[in-house]
Amino acid sequence: MNLKNLSLWEIIPFSLLIIFCAPIFIVLSSLFGDYSDNWSHLYSYVLGDYISSTVILIFGVSILVFFLGTTTAWVVTNYNFYGKSFFEWSLILPLSIPPYILAYTFTGLFDPYGDANNLIRSIFNLDSDVIIFPSVRNIYGAIMVFSFTLYPYVYLVSRSAFLNQSKSMKEAARLLGLSEIGVFLKLGIPIIRPAAIGGLMLVIMETLSDFGAVDHFAIQTFTTGIFRTWYGMYDLQTAMQLASLLLIIVGLFFILERNSRNSAAFSANNSSFINEKEVKLSGIKSFGAFLVCFIPIFIGFILPISELIFWSFESESTFFNQNFIQTSFNTISLAIVAGLISALIALLINFSIRLKPGSSIRRFSSLLSIGYAVPGLILAVGIVQLLIYVDSNFLDSTDVVLTGSIFGLLLAYIIKSYALANSSIESGYERITTSIDDAAKILGSTGWNMLSRVHSPLMKTSFLTAILLVMSEVVKELPATLILRPFNFETLAVSTYIYAAEERMFQAASPAIAIVVIGLIPIVFLSKMIRSSSQSKER
Repeated sequence: MNLKNLSLWEIIPFSLLIIFCAPIFIVLSSLFGDYSDNWSHLYSYVLGDYISSTVILIFGVSILVFFLGTTTAWVVTNYNFYGKSFFEWSLILPLSIPPYILAYTFTGLFDPYGDANNLIRSIFNLDSDVIIFPSVRNIYGAIMVFSFTLYPYVYLVSRSAFLNQSKSMKEAARLLGLSEIGVFLKLGIPIIRPAAIGGLMLVIMETLSDFGAVDHFAIQTFTTGIFRTWYGMYDLQTAMQLASLLLIIVGLFFILERNSRNSAAFSANNSSFINEKEVKLSGIKSFGAFLVCFIPIFIGFILPISELIFWSFESESTFFNQNFIQTSFNTISLAIVAGLISALIALLINFSIRLKPGSSIRRFSSLLSIGYAVPGLILAVGIVQLLIYVDSNFLDSTDVVLTGSIFGLLLAYIIKSYALANSSIESGYERITTSIDDAAKILGSTGWNMLSRVHSPLMKTSFLTAILLVMSEVVKELPATLILRPFNFETLAVSTYIYAAEERMFQAASPAIAIVVIGLIPIVFLSKMIRSSSQSKER
């Protein structure tokens, strides 16, 4: 490739690719550096615990998420029962609750002297030493937390796949004597398995990247190990080496997820006679279907929201004090800026692809989305090292210091959330026919003129959706924010974490509720899409 002949629309994607991938390459390069005594200590005493805890966590979450996601998707797709229209969209509500917030509420509820145990003791007049609900501060509690917040990833892809299953295949299975459970296990699951596994890979990557929940439950995973090595041992090099191992694991799952997407696309194309009359359920069967769908929503959304509201009343609400207002302003401002920049970058990249469809832009631009698979903690480690290098080599003679500034935090948010913005913008561009571009060129509209006067007006909805999706992700992001935030700069996620770490659960309520409310905004949009998709399938 001749760099001199590159146009502006080719330079933009390549430049962004370098910026996006630099922190990742910096982290991986640590594997080829020196290994300190701290590494020897970690290798000898705790690395095995990191690996075993991570494996157990992933295995447990995978099983429970797969069960919850596929079962609920099958029930709402194939049966007509009381509450079905509500559950079709409400089953994704737990996505608005970050795992660490569910972990905090679970602790407040189910600790030996938590609200749930106290309520039962009060109702039945039991002694204070009677424990009804066991402690959740263990790996099994963590599995529950991740499963009931992340199962919608599997639910969404499974439901889409079930909607596109062949009616004739289901009828044939029933004629062969299979029960409804048999049809689900022997026909439904095998056909949608590629799609479900794709959603499952996303769940696994989210679980691997989490810090807040596992830290609160005192579980030794790679993310807690990286954080403690850096801030406890003050050893950035060893923290980077630990991060490299985690990054390699995440990369393997990323490849599996991509392959699963391709398989899913194939499996969805062999359906016919899609519009199937739903099986009407009544009595105990209808109640059973209701429970199957209600329990995940109750545990993953209703229960934590109720506990947060209870805490806010107990603390006489701190929604309008100066600290909360400032923290909310910091969070929303960062989220809006990150959303705007991410959406704008995605718009420019997709326009570049549209303008030069035969170039290598499309191939390279897909790598920009790798950031969503990289844990925030790893990005933070790489960005810190990158900014230190830039400050010491390029800005040492100036008053500008990037390390510890808002710039690093924004960069992490944009790299991490770009894939969300791109998915919305890419979907919007699929609805713009190439004939519009041809007409614009005939009228003399090219480059920036075509983007601003032709494409941008047609992309308003997709652009807004991209901003909202990124905003919801930024508001929830914890590990990267903890490391990269400027001194004395707090966000809602950091404030919630600090209160919870100090066991000040009542004070943690207001920022946690704010996070959930903001996270609900894209969920509402997604819910509307699900309802409209369901109605179109029925027609």
